[in-house]
Amino acid sequence: MSPLAVGGPLQFTVPSDAGRRCGGVVRGGTWTACPYGAELAPQVRGGQCPACAALDRSSSVAADTRADDPRPYRVYLAYFGPGRHKVGITGAERGSVRLLEQAALCFTFLGEGPLMTARRTEAVLGSALRVPDRVPGTAKRAPRFRLPPAAERAAELRHRYEEVTARRDLLPDSLRRLPFRAVDHVALFGLENPAPPPSAEVTALPPGTGLTGTVTAVAGHDVYLTSSGTRLLLDARLTMGLPLTREAGTPSPAPTAPLRIPTDETQPLF
Repeated sequence: MSPLAVGGPLQFTVPSDAGRRCGGVVRGGTWTACPYGAELAPQVRGGQCPACAALDRSSSVAADTRADDPRPYRVYLAYFGPGRHKVGITGAERGSVRLLEQAALCFTFLGEGPLMTARRTEAVLGSALRVPDRVPGTAKRAPRFRLPPAAERAAELRHRYEEVTARRDLLPDSLRRLPFRAVDHVALFGLENPAPPPSAEVTALPPGTGLTGTVTAVAGHDVYLTSSGTRLLLDARLTMGLPLTREAGTPSPAPTAPLRIPTDETQPLF
């Protein structure tokens, strides 16, 4: 529950007798424990066993199983770096939370309407204008340490927004258009004047290991830190299901592996 502040400390230990268990499923604000009591391996990125993860996906808005959901949804355009955009949907009441979870560097809402209207808009933009609904994690990470200025980020996003809204034949009448308003998260993530890219990443958190360092940036579930002079990337999903503590003593360092941030990974701009 402790916030991760850029420039602040990060310190935890995985107890030597700790077991990592599936976190179960949360539906409608109610938590249900994993019926299998499934164990998770230290290297698994996520806090659910395959069965609980499948149950979670079956009730997501992306699964088209909630057509009668009366809540309003918003369609957004997100920017993850030059030439890297996606279209997506989120519950209107969630505001920008979904964009923060996805580590969007910049975004604007496109419109608002019923769930199936939002889903149809997402699908049409993907097929007609080649706006993807997914950006791989490696593609998100690559541009973070060589970003253009905020004005250029906003201008590129506006160009994409105008390209989409100009095609009124593609947008359902039941989608209420929303004006362009770029929301930039770069400074919030600690990437405005970023430290050098990480040279290694944490690969697992086995029992008896720990991690201590200073947080340099946080984008979605990616935590960047400096630990014993080494710049590290920690995927926070590795911690899910673990009883982390600040035990006395000196735990073994968490295992790491060299990390290369690609510099030539690009996709067509438009």
